[in-house]
Amino acid sequence: MLDSAFFHRWTVAVAAAVDREADRLTELDSAIGDADHGSNLRRGFAAVVDAQGEDPPGSPGAVLGFAGRKLISTVGGASGPLYGTLLRRTGKALGETPEVSVAELAAALRAGTDAVAQLGGAAPGDKTMLDALIPAVEALETAAEKDDTKDDAAAAFRAARDAAESGALATVPLRARKGRASYLGERSVGHQDPGATSAALLFRTFAEIAEVAEATEAAG
Repeated sequence: MLDSAFFHRWTVAVAAAVDREADRLTELDSAIGDADHGSNLRRGFAAVVDAQGEDPPGSPGAVLGFAGRKLISTVGGASGPLYGTLLRRTGKALGETPEVSVAELAAALRAGTDAVAQLGGAAPGDKTMLDALIPAVEALETAAEKDDTKDDAAAAFRAARDAAESGALATVPLRARKGRASYLGERSVGHQDPGATSAALLFRTFAEIAEVAEATEAAG
């Protein structure tokens, strides 16, 4: 089961990961966007961690909802509303229960991803963050149903991470149909989508945090 401390550690780890990868995200965005994706996300997740402090909200849903609201109020461009909506809707779907299962998180992330799709009017194959989000959620849902992984959070998150990273890589040959990149037409082909890349980073961090928790539990 995943508690609020798990998600607090996740937001801190995401902020650190975004900080490390910000230049790469901005470089990807400079080819097909406004060259601000990395810097915007760095500012947003740093603000989440600063505002959260050492005393995070008391439930997984509250942690994610808080993070989503902070991203919306802090991050400019499209990434703030989109990532903010993802986390807010996921948090709302989780409610106030103090612990959640991987299956419950997968269902909540499905609701969050659906909200992102509705907000951006995008679909799989449009060369957006959904091309990483949707495969990751599907992989997490599948893992949560399998007997050999449904009680193994680290394995489930690794499956989601791998699916997200494959989805991000698969945006390279796509032509963008939504967002700033869509204005480039065929010139958007051959570039990895920065939104899909940052979405994959979220799931990579989930896997890292789950693996650390697993190792700590085994050592204890």
